[in-house]
Amino acid sequence: MGHPRAVTEPLELEVGAVAHGGFCVARHEGQAVFVRHALPGERVLALVTEERKGFLRADAVQILRPSPDRVVPPCPFAGPGACGGCDWQHVSWEAQRRLKAQVLHEQLQRLGGLSDVPELSVLPLPGGPLSWRTRVQYAVDGEGRAGFHPHRSSAVIPIDSCRIAHPAIQALPITDREWPPGSTVEAAVSSLGDTAILPRANRTGPPSAPVPQIREHAAGHEWRLAAGSFWQVHPHAVEAFTGTVLEQLAPAAAERAWDLYGGAGVFAAALAPHCGPVTVVESDARAVAAGRRALRDLTNVTFARGDVAQVLANPRWRRVDLVVLDPPRSGAGRAVVAAIAARAPRAVSYVACDPAAFARDVRTFGELGYELSAVRAFDSFPMTMHFETIGLLTPRRGAA
Repeated sequence: MGHPRAVTEPLELEVGAVAHGGFCVARHEGQAVFVRHALPGERVLALVTEERKGFLRADAVQILRPSPDRVVPPCPFAGPGACGGCDWQHVSWEAQRRLKAQVLHEQLQRLGGLSDVPELSVLPLPGGPLSWRTRVQYAVDGEGRAGFHPHRSSAVIPIDSCRIAHPAIQALPITDREWPPGSTVEAAVSSLGDTAILPRANRTGPPSAPVPQIREHAAGHEWRLAAGSFWQVHPHAVEAFTGTVLEQLAPAAAERAWDLYGGAGVFAAALAPHCGPVTVVESDARAVAAGRRALRDLTNVTFARGDVAQVLANPRWRRVDLVVLDPPRSGAGRAVVAAIAARAPRAVSYVACDPAAFARDVRTFGELGYELSAVRAFDSFPMTMHFETIGLLTPRRGAA
């Protein structure tokens, strides 16, 4: 991070296009200014919050000419210097999805190297832009009050409730009681209605209380997971994502499939009734154990615990027809993409939570003879800059 700029006078800016990161781009005296709390086409007064070599970061603190897409934030804790969890509280939900589609389009062109990107849309999931988040991590300030960090800050803004949190999480006794100063509190609600509170001495430390189990249901199976384990945070995401992956891959009875970075095997559970052997590759021991328990009735599903790049480096992993690729936010990377392409699968369904990482991997797939045949994106994180993209990669016609 850079250092705060000494100049405190606001800048008057014409706000340009949206960019990946929850901000829009303006220019001042030849420098790019990344402006939060603004919208394309607006004229704003913005306070510089950070100066870096070649660019500035700023918060729009007064709107001189508002966009027609601007709305009053439904959360009283949203805004400059306040909670940094939501990027687009000041934007209508429809416009949020348009902005995200523009970001995806730009990333595929600039980082993905695609010259002919079709018109894209980001689809809503059921339920609206509020009260959806099923996993929430609270920070605790020096007085024991739960809240959230401002953008790019370690300070804590105490809150009464999080407006994007699931109602069952809002009802938990978290923001109305004191916690150890400097600790964190995780809250979860499952698809079957289980709730859990998991306190930690700090964000990365071990739990300071016994870890409860919660149940999740998807693809006709039930998982028992430790609270704090990964699961999609939007209650309708799993159904939308598994349905899209099945549609893209169109598995046939004898085909072999890999579910890479497969977690507890949700995509494998969806694929297994429609194809041949399915192998889940996952490094997290708890996820592998949970997946083996949940899918023990699926005799064609096996789990391989290990780092995906290291597992695929083993030459015994030769033949595969279908791949589900669901990497972490940083993307799969060249080594994993190359290992997949070397096996020449018929189709790869890439589930991406970061459009920049997705675009970079799409470029690598392109260099190795694959093309992006279809794209579907979902607004699984309303009010934030985040969304999920699922892309189908298939061998380019005529590629060797």
